[in-house]
Formats: sequence, structure tokens, C-alpha cells
Amino acid sequence: MKTLLLTMILATTLTGGSIYDFKVPGLDGTDIDFSRYKGKKIMIVNTASKCGNTPQYKDLETLYEKYKDKLVIVGFPANNFGEQEPGTNADIKEFCTKNYGVTFPLAEKVSVRGDDIHPLFKYLNEQSKELAKNVPADNSKDLVWKRFLQDPVIWNFTKFLLDENGKLVAVFHHKSNPMSEEVLKYLN
Repeated sequence: MKTLLLTMILATTLTGGSIYDFKVPGLDGTDIDFSRYKGKKIMIVNTASKCGNTPQYKDLETLYEKYKDKLVIVGFPANNFGEQEPGTNADIKEFCTKNYGVTFPLAEKVSVRGDDIHPLFKYLNEQSKELAKNVPADNSKDLVWKRFLQDPVIWNFTKFLLDENGKLVAVFHHKSNPMSEEVLKYLN
């Protein structure tokens, strides 16, 4: 609770802060301190155990294992969409380990949308809106992409990718496979 309160205060007092300012409680009982990931790419994913996209855990783990020298993935279980993450933190940890062999860091369950949105996801949404400003509006595909970036967390398994300096470089739709060329081009 103390860590969450500190994160909320940081998020509201830092204008234009950094991903490295965030520290969140992890499912394993230790804090996930984003400042430890300086120099690595960071993928942040909102997850759920009872979603049609839940099998993406397997590909997220594969991606993490393949690129863990230069990429960290952090999952954020959330119950915002269709109550598809109803379990406790202990339930979520057991499910992810038993069913998908997840070894990448998982945060405690948070809210990724709405009035009680976690400060980290508020920050990521703001960064995504900044990214949208650079998308041309020349055709309908660009307009759809621009709208998505202005409100990206519309379902479970939206993926935010930050570069080695903590700058948001891409946001991937919840249906985007973590092992797709769309994602891998940022890692190769």
C-alpha cells in the first residue's frame, strides 16, 4: 500500500516524468523497480487469466526467454474487462506459473482503465497520446491507428514497448501476437 501511495504521488507530481520513476509491488512479494531496467527495452502488458487472449502468455514467455538480455516484460493483471481476472494475486501467480511457465515479472493486480487507473497506466496512456501526434492522418488506416493510440487499453493484452532510454516507441493492439514480425522488428 505504501508503494502504491508513493507511486501515485510521484505520478501526480512529476510532469513529463519517466518510466524509471515507477516502482510497483510484484506478485512474488518484491517490488518491481523500473529504474533497474535502464538500458533494456521494456514491454508492459495488461493481462487476464480468463480472456480469449490469455494464451499470449506462452508467446510473451517465449519472447522474454529469447530476448531477456535486452528486453524485460512486465505483466499487469487487471480485472477491467469482463471480470476476466477475478482471482487473488496468489491465484494469478499460480495460474501463470502452472499453465504457461511465466518467469517474467508480474505486478500485483491493478486497474488499467477508469477512475481508479493505476498511475503507471495513466502515464503510458499519456505517452501513447504523444506518440499519436506523430502519426499522419493521410488515410483511413492512419486515422484508425491515431485513434487507437489516443485510447489504447481497450481490452486485455495491450502491449506498450519502451526503448532502452525509457521512451515509448510502440503500442501493440491486444490481438497482436508477441512473437509477430510487428513486434520483433523492434528487437532484432
